[in-house]
Amino acid sequence: MSVVGMFFLSYNYLAQAGWSAVFKRVPEALPAFLPVTGAVLIITFLLGGHDLFHWTHEGLYEVGGPEYDKIIAGKHGYLNTPFFLGRLVIYFVVWYLMWKKLRSLSLQEDEIGGTEFYEKSIRLGTAFLVVFGVTSSTSAWDFVMSIDTHWFSTMFGWYTLASWHVAGLAVITLTIVTLREKGYLRAVNSSHLRDLGKFVFAFSIFWTYVWFAQFLLIYYANLPEETIYFIERFRGHGGFFKAPFFITLFLNFFFPFLVLMTRDAKFTHSILKVACWSVIVGHWFDFYTNIMPGTVGASAELGPLEWGFFLIFLSAFAYSIANQLTKANLIPRNHPMLEESLHHDIA
Repeated sequence: MSVVGMFFLSYNYLAQAGWSAVFKRVPEALPAFLPVTGAVLIITFLLGGHDLFHWTHEGLYEVGGPEYDKIIAGKHGYLNTPFFLGRLVIYFVVWYLMWKKLRSLSLQEDEIGGTEFYEKSIRLGTAFLVVFGVTSSTSAWDFVMSIDTHWFSTMFGWYTLASWHVAGLAVITLTIVTLREKGYLRAVNSSHLRDLGKFVFAFSIFWTYVWFAQFLLIYYANLPEETIYFIERFRGHGGFFKAPFFITLFLNFFFPFLVLMTRDAKFTHSILKVACWSVIVGHWFDFYTNIMPGTVGASAELGPLEWGFFLIFLSAFAYSIANQLTKANLIPRNHPMLEESLHHDIA
């Protein structure tokens, strides 16, 4: 969700979109949390990677050994500890530094004005989209897919990006609605909110489309090395993951689809908040069902520890966003598209 703030800014810059200028400080604040998430992932891998990732076991690569696994051994050129750690560092360093540069250009634009910084932001945003187009998929393979080392899906990168994106959009929308209710960002009007509601509505459907396309292809082909992924989540580990599996579909598709379907719902504060919280919690369940069967298996729980960590990270993320929002004007002063954004009207 942090890096999606940069993703949102980048495709708006590339499209030279004016509608989002008035609230661009909100997505601009999200990536400040990247150093925290990067550090947590690296520390987790260093302390518990041997337990979480089966491919870290050296015996898998000894030809003729009792643990030798031909399939995993064939992936050793990509899945090895030095290369994996190198990629982890590169992801977060590149994402964060590109955001810092974009943030710097935005703040300079506030002070100096003109179009020079806006044009530089367009070029930087375009470069980020190219970088993110690759790293969003490879990081999804590393963070999540490599847990189930035997399994593979050519759609998993898109599926994970769709999940990140709609959850990030929900955070952006929820933050803007909360700020408006506190008396800030009054320049954000019902047309802005309606467009944000459309984004959440549309990309919740897009996530479902990618989810279903991946599931249907695997179901139809019925190849054992692919179907095992879903069999574990339907029938494996005493059927524990079956409920989270269907809760994910309800919270990420059926509920937001139904509550955001009407025109007026997309700019009504209470409905937007309910829909956004559904998406945020729903995508937590999405990654829960992706990660837990391959890591803890039958020992998985849904108790105070899981929800406690969810709240800890959510609180830290909210603090990071709030802290960044205090460091610049909530409405950018000299953005070339500001006037267009202030008069945004799709009524």
